[in-house]
Amino acid sequence: MTETPTEILLANPRGFCAGVERAIETVECALARYGAPIYVRHEVVHNRHVVDGLRARGAIFVENLDEIPDGATVIFSAHGVPLSVQQEAARRNLRVFDATCPLVTKVHLEVARMHTQGCEIVMIGHGHHPEVEGTMGQIKDGIHLVETAANVATLHPTRPEHLSYVTQTTLSVDDAAGIVAALRTRFPAITGPKKDDICYATQNRQDAVKRLAEQAGVDIMFVVGSKNSSNSNRLCEVAALRGVAAYLVDDSGDIDPAWLTGKKKIGVTAGASAPETLIAEVIHHLRALTGATVRELDGALETIVFPLPKGLQEKS
Repeated sequence: MTETPTEILLANPRGFCAGVERAIETVECALARYGAPIYVRHEVVHNRHVVDGLRARGAIFVENLDEIPDGATVIFSAHGVPLSVQQEAARRNLRVFDATCPLVTKVHLEVARMHTQGCEIVMIGHGHHPEVEGTMGQIKDGIHLVETAANVATLHPTRPEHLSYVTQTTLSVDDAAGIVAALRTRFPAITGPKKDDICYATQNRQDAVKRLAEQAGVDIMFVVGSKNSSNSNRLCEVAALRGVAAYLVDDSGDIDPAWLTGKKKIGVTAGASAPETLIAEVIHHLRALTGATVRELDGALETIVFPLPKGLQEKS
């Protein structure tokens, strides 16, 4: 390297959020109480290391309920499921523990309420993401997907005067705001949720990346997270939009030392589904490569805790 980095700056907050912690603990508690196998519809959270660890303990991850024997125990992932999946599970007498993040459930309830009020609904999110599929699957019709501000021009609701929107919880705050602005310009009567759908953890982690880029002045950033993690990818985008080279890494093995050439300040953060052990490993690896000191930035204090699903909570 032509220059040795002098400092590694840690975003705060970073890593696990309350919804992810609840989802993982749901699988762990179900395994402890009922024994293996425990079936999980879709990856319980989008992190390869977390999923592999639970699989080693007896969790079986499936995409469809027809892969699960009748009467077995199944856990719905943190991303939520369509109503049709809930109904099929009940019909087949599966023991269900719903690990859907409560903030995703909030969006599901908003969709149901808006639909009952006679509104057509715009879902702002990424197509084929399981959270979007689960949210759009809360009603049979009358819901439209919008992925970008440009998509708004091609939206043709049958009742534009009765239109509402909801948002995937893990979007970029800035991107979502741009799409909402485009919707309000084209459909002035459109209404939204009483409280923003983008979750507190997503917003806090994006704000922390902005502080690393704009105030701390890092010139490279590593985001610990898996490739299929929406919120981790958004952190990379937030950094890149501020002129900082950002790399999404599953673990320290993904880091190319050449990326550090000429860089003085290294930023490190992690998506909401990345465990602290992986973050510590990445920091240790970067210190070994560079000899840089480590400093953690101030940030929002997160104290939210979500209870486990009923049936797994400790009995008093």
